[in-house]
Amino acid sequence: MLRTPLYELCRAGGGRMVPFAGWEMPVQFSGLIQEHKAVRNSVGMFDISHMGVLRLEGTNPKDTLQQLVPSDLHRIGPGEACYTVLLNDQGGIRDDLIIYDLGAIDEERGALVLVINAACADSDTAWIRERMEPAGLTVTDIKDNGVLLALQGPQAIPLLEELSGDDLSGLPRFGHRDLHLQGLSHSVFTARTGYTGEDGAELLLTAEDGQRLWSQLLEKGVAPCGLGARDTLRLEAAMHLYGQDMNADTTPFEAGLGWLVHLEMPADFIGRQALEKAAEAGPNKRLVGLKLEGRAIARHDYPVLHKGEPVGVVTSGTWSPTLEEPIALASIPTALAKLGTNLSVEIRGKAQPATVVRRPFYKRP
Repeated sequence: MLRTPLYELCRAGGGRMVPFAGWEMPVQFSGLIQEHKAVRNSVGMFDISHMGVLRLEGTNPKDTLQQLVPSDLHRIGPGEACYTVLLNDQGGIRDDLIIYDLGAIDEERGALVLVINAACADSDTAWIRERMEPAGLTVTDIKDNGVLLALQGPQAIPLLEELSGDDLSGLPRFGHRDLHLQGLSHSVFTARTGYTGEDGAELLLTAEDGQRLWSQLLEKGVAPCGLGARDTLRLEAAMHLYGQDMNADTTPFEAGLGWLVHLEMPADFIGRQALEKAAEAGPNKRLVGLKLEGRAIARHDYPVLHKGEPVGVVTSGTWSPTLEEPIALASIPTALAKLGTNLSVEIRGKAQPATVVRRPFYKRP
């Protein structure tokens, strides 16, 4: 099992470590609900150093990378970023990722940063290199045994302003810039992104600076948070988890991510032909939000029933600490995806009533 540079600090802080995507990661510290509410109400921090971070550099890097994604990369400029997906030839989702535009690095070359999922990091990196390097781009792992830290919650940006002395009010959602934080040796790549439904930032640091910052934030009362709260937070915000809510057999249209597919752009990309056909035919199934009656929790792969017959499956489910009720995402036939449709979920042999509701389940004030 791999360990991040924050492993010992997480253990010393009471983190209960579990295997995740080949890494030993903290699932919780003080407790899932306490950590969840810290992020919703104040600020929490997550060690996300298990994720992959690649830098693509060369002439017209967006034109070259465009071959791999269905979203028009020319919609973002320097200092901006976009969420998108990698596709296979059938239009299925290989992974989801964020692409950051670093802009020009000299008169001829530009650079991009890609943040990819831990479970797919090795396969994604090999697949991207195989396609980008022959086209003239250099692909570099810039995390390089460093730290990726997520600072999330309504107090996250004010805290970063305190540590940097900078006014970040002009840094938009998905904007990014380098910050100089007090007590650290190097500038910090800082992106106003996250996986919780709250405001906040994700920070790329060297191992030493990451350890220093983690300790500084602990001293300031920031709650360390584990994978458990990360999952409940992202599910309340209806953010997808790769391998559960979507996979290589799921198209963006079926995953509720059709807004990422820009078929109006002239550029070709892997899976385009399949998605053109899928767009014309319309999806047979859709990812929807469900709220369940009672307290029983729907989990991944539990059957979704309509009039007692199986029609789909739960992709993710949990108890919502914010709403204090069970919520789930489920893949069901398009004909049943209308808001207000009454369904049920089979939980331990019993059919628990559920209703199709609007996503996300939670939006920050």
